[in-house]
Amino acid sequence: MASPLPGVATLPRVNTQTKVLDTAHGRILCVADIRGRLSALNDLAREANADAIIHTGDFGFFEAHSLDRINDRTLRHLTMYSPLIPSSQRTHLLAPENPPAVIRSTVNISLLSEFPVLLSGQLKLKVPVYTVWGACEDVLVIEKFRSGAYAIENLHILDEATTRCLDVGGVKLRLLGLGGALVPHKMFDNGDGNATIAGGQGTMWTTALQIGELVDTAQRVFDPTETRLLVTHASPGREGIMAQLALITKADLTVSAGLHFRYATSYNEFSVQGDFEGFRQKLVAGKESFDKVWESVKLQVDAVIDDNQRVLLDKALSVVERIPTAATGEEPAWKNCWNWNLCDAAYGSLVLDVKEGRVSAELRSQGFNYAYRRTATVSQTPNSATSALPAASKSSTPIPAPPHLAADTSKDSSSPSPSTPASNINVKPNGLTAAEKAEKDRLKKKEKKERKDKERAERAEKDKAAAAAGGTDSAAAAAPAESSSAAEGAAVKLPTADGEEVKSPVMTDGVRTPKGGRPPRNPWTLFMKMSASISVSDADIKEFFGDAKDGITKITLPQPFAGRPQRLGYIEFGDEEAMRAGLDKHLPKIKDIVPEVKIATDRESRGEPPHRGGPGRGRGGRGGGGGYAARGFAAAGLTRGAPRGTGGDAGGSSAPAAS
Repeated sequence: MASPLPGVATLPRVNTQTKVLDTAHGRILCVADIRGRLSALNDLAREANADAIIHTGDFGFFEAHSLDRINDRTLRHLTMYSPLIPSSQRTHLLAPENPPAVIRSTVNISLLSEFPVLLSGQLKLKVPVYTVWGACEDVLVIEKFRSGAYAIENLHILDEATTRCLDVGGVKLRLLGLGGALVPHKMFDNGDGNATIAGGQGTMWTTALQIGELVDTAQRVFDPTETRLLVTHASPGREGIMAQLALITKADLTVSAGLHFRYATSYNEFSVQGDFEGFRQKLVAGKESFDKVWESVKLQVDAVIDDNQRVLLDKALSVVERIPTAATGEEPAWKNCWNWNLCDAAYGSLVLDVKEGRVSAELRSQGFNYAYRRTATVSQTPNSATSALPAASKSSTPIPAPPHLAADTSKDSSSPSPSTPASNINVKPNGLTAAEKAEKDRLKKKEKKERKDKERAERAEKDKAAAAAGGTDSAAAAAPAESSSAAEGAAVKLPTADGEEVKSPVMTDGVRTPKGGRPPRNPWTLFMKMSASISVSDADIKEFFGDAKDGITKITLPQPFAGRPQRLGYIEFGDEEAMRAGLDKHLPKIKDIVPEVKIATDRESRGEPPHRGGPGRGRGGRGGGGGYAARGFAAAGLTRGAPRGTGGDAGGSSAPAAS
């Protein structure tokens, strides 16, 4: 532990209320990661005809003074994903050559969140909103809600001591919530938080005491006539501890946030696990992850904890120990608890339709755009296009735009209309559509081929004439000419009965050969830059990436250049999820050195040095470097390298990519 845990005088009374929505029929909209564009909540509720909204974190709890508390890495992440910043301005701000000071001097709170407008009353929520906090929030703003300094009509923050019951459609739906990213090594660190919650530098994470008090709350309000819905930022599908929490709180349903996914998922453990033992092993993995941290801090915690905190800690430990065994038989939740993991609000949502006691689900996702495969040239990968939250309609509450952004917003809207999604528009700069350009390219290739065939035939006639003359020099010259002709034609020549030549079709495996003879890059590569003064091995790299090391497929550590103070490393992963886990969960230091870790650009992932030619050719720049800004991936765990205990590595879920 970095510091003693703040004391809790007494276990507070449970903050619970019952809200009657519609006893006959009601609709509840569930969304994740609104990214500060809070006016979109009214639009989404109106489109879904929703009576209430459940939000799973990264709400946008920031105010003007929050900017001074956000560290540079988190501020860059928020800038990258904010739907309130025009795309042209975002591209300029995130240019690789821009130091953090440029972003900090340009970005103001109106570009990151509409929360100040909501707090002032200029923006009002049309339906009740029930939310937990996410990985990127200001913990001091949350503390103001908990102390009563802040209160907003129709906004209800679900935390470890706050629960709500919705009477809707013949169901009493009990809402229990747990906010923050799940970062095991920070579960006993409060950062700038008080009592049970934790955060700092613009990030928030879950603590053991927070889990313990949620269990206590769930036990004290337990009613067998209610249906329990657990709302978490971290996913029970990925995190064993969250799955164990769902078991011990007797949750019937869970809703959680995703890692900037393009599709939402709906599942129960029985539907995705081969057998009960598979489900049990996920719980065991969660317990082992927690136990590693607990064993290292147990003595320090025992030395500073008070009696009330001991009660909460014991309840948190009961969650971790909740491992069903073969002797106890199958856990009922194995088949009876249903889970939804949501994509970002920009890409989709879940509607729970409650009527006559039945909870039905409508799951919508924008998904990947595969239209690029119909074009001759691939301009982007299916997950590289960004999307925005639904545009405010005429009847939505108007939000005043900053004066200096009014012109940019009118010219470069980040919110495509529903009828013509931006990801489906593929018009080239010269005014041609992708199909027209492909046809034009095909005709050019056909003309070029016909011209070469004609030249080849003329050359062959000359060679035959020279051979008939019997000249040895001509015969010798014909051989290389014939070889060159065969190479140009890229086909095998076969003689026919009348002396003419035909060419067999070129057989390929359908994969285009990379130009220049270079191998295709691994798109899931992390780039490391560290001091050349240390000597590292593959084993050191794997230890540095911790739990994510199993996803590593290749490690390349070139020898450092003579006279340069830094050395480089390229760590390849099997897929995007494994790469993001590596970006999120690596240790702060390797051999007491803080390395730079980021997603590799095209040239970096091949181990090539960055361009140093002319303007616009820098790494990740607009002139065609690596596309770092275009990919726009980041993850939570945005403050690696900060001293532990300062709130620097919220890690875990959103990330950041972090995205």
